[in-house]
Amino acid sequence: MRRLDPTDPPAIGGYPLLARLGAGGMGQVFLSRTASGRPLALKTVRTEFGLDPGFERRFAREIASSDQVRSPWTVAVVDFSPAGHRPQWLATEYVAAPSLADWVASDGPLSEAAVRALAAELAEGLRAVHRAGLAHRDVKPSNVLLARRHPLLIDFGIARAADDTRHTSTGGVIGSPGYMAPEQVTGGISAEPGDIFALGAVLVYAATGSGPFLRPGEDPSAAQLLYRIAHEEAVLDGVPAALAPLLAACLEKSPEARPTAEALLERLAAGPGGVWASGRPARLEADIAAREAELAELLERSAPRQSEPEPAPNPAPRTGFGPATGLGPAAGFGPPTAYGPPPAVPPSLAPSPTPLATAGAGAGSATGRPSARAWAAAAVAGAVIAGAVVTALAWPYGTDDAADGDGRTSPPASPSPSPTAAGNALPGSWVGTWKGTGPGSPAGDGIVNARTSKVTVTVTFHAADRGEIVGRQVSHVTEDGTGRDLGCTETLSLRETHGTTMVFEAVSSAPTDASAGVVCVRGNLYTLAKTGADTLTLGNEGSQTTGSPSRLTRSS
Repeated sequence: MRRLDPTDPPAIGGYPLLARLGAGGMGQVFLSRTASGRPLALKTVRTEFGLDPGFERRFAREIASSDQVRSPWTVAVVDFSPAGHRPQWLATEYVAAPSLADWVASDGPLSEAAVRALAAELAEGLRAVHRAGLAHRDVKPSNVLLARRHPLLIDFGIARAADDTRHTSTGGVIGSPGYMAPEQVTGGISAEPGDIFALGAVLVYAATGSGPFLRPGEDPSAAQLLYRIAHEEAVLDGVPAALAPLLAACLEKSPEARPTAEALLERLAAGPGGVWASGRPARLEADIAAREAELAELLERSAPRQSEPEPAPNPAPRTGFGPATGLGPAAGFGPPTAYGPPPAVPPSLAPSPTPLATAGAGAGSATGRPSARAWAAAAVAGAVIAGAVVTALAWPYGTDDAADGDGRTSPPASPSPSPTAAGNALPGSWVGTWKGTGPGSPAGDGIVNARTSKVTVTVTFHAADRGEIVGRQVSHVTEDGTGRDLGCTETLSLRETHGTTMVFEAVSSAPTDASAGVVCVRGNLYTLAKTGADTLTLGNEGSQTTGSPSRLTRSS
């Protein structure tokens, strides 16, 4: 962690930049935070990738896929750049722990027990990724964090989006030389077996301090490394004898000859114990504690004082979980409103006269029309407070993140919430995935103002306190005849807790289908009530489009 350069911007996507964490082939990595003080790792994408018109589409798709992988061995995606934003960026949870690359460089190779424990943990992580139908495609020492409870696999959304044979440079392809599988080198093929090959190379590095295609004292070019991967056998000198056969199997040239993550775990289970808590390096706890102390001090210094709240973001329509505005009807947690004057907000519903933002979820589009949100997708998560999507209200506490002028999340104008008691947290019984389906409106009489044949909504919640990011909602609103998806995808924060009823705010929003030509805006508020062990029901004060699901049922 080091100071920002004078040329670094003060913020990206509404998130303040606090320090530099590193840089790589894909872009810069910064330390940032949400308004409530949650630390983030914010990674920007190099300009040349954004020049490819297909990269932006892949980027959004792959990041959304990454968010489906929730396991103890991966970090959660918090936010990412909206369509058209430059530079493109990705914000994930930040964990104060050294990477495997940093640790080996400073403290030397791991012990045999630590390597075995690391192998078991990373195999578990890859199994979770592969079960989601994904491949990491960039497993390397710098993408492995030696965290306290579990080693973590990080940074696989951007790499997957960029993994295209058109993105080549002299002597190389997307990936990290020395940790790429032969089929990735020769044919640009990156799939699950490639992750196993990379894992084997990472474990050789952990055990010896050198990659399996390096020789002592040399510094080969990327082209030389790629040639060796494709045509030469791995060097396992210095690997503990008990681990050598396992790592050799991972490093087989043929993808079919390598074990799966599942088979790798079975082989590891047959050997001596490999528990991270007992096998990790002895000095790791002190290193993590020092990093956490440095992080806490930096977050405290950067936190806005209550007397000097952070400025509100520039007003502009935004896209997300909620409905879209501007270019066409969109659907999200909350539906788009019909064009026309916004309905008045009863004074009793306005806790404060200060708006969270002058546009986005409330004020409408840049053309002066009220925001068009397709409740279709968001209808599931809850109804829009104050009867419409037209007015965003300021509550007595801040949001975890509010949207900036480009539609991404940024600090709110109000102070951050203080730590909350259990009564102000999302109940554990809400955690999981909830889904609902509605028939749509063939007559086109809903708020979406389009004929729709089906509305499906999926909401995923994780543990969070009031004011924090609590989950995401993805809606698919099928336009009758064209099949166009008018839905929005929103990131939700927990705004209010009232026993079995919760109020959520869409703090970020983007079209579920980026090619649909809709614009989604953030700021919708939704009310959901738990009416059964496996049922969530929408409040009756919303303005969801006709044909949206009225309830969600638990799917996991």
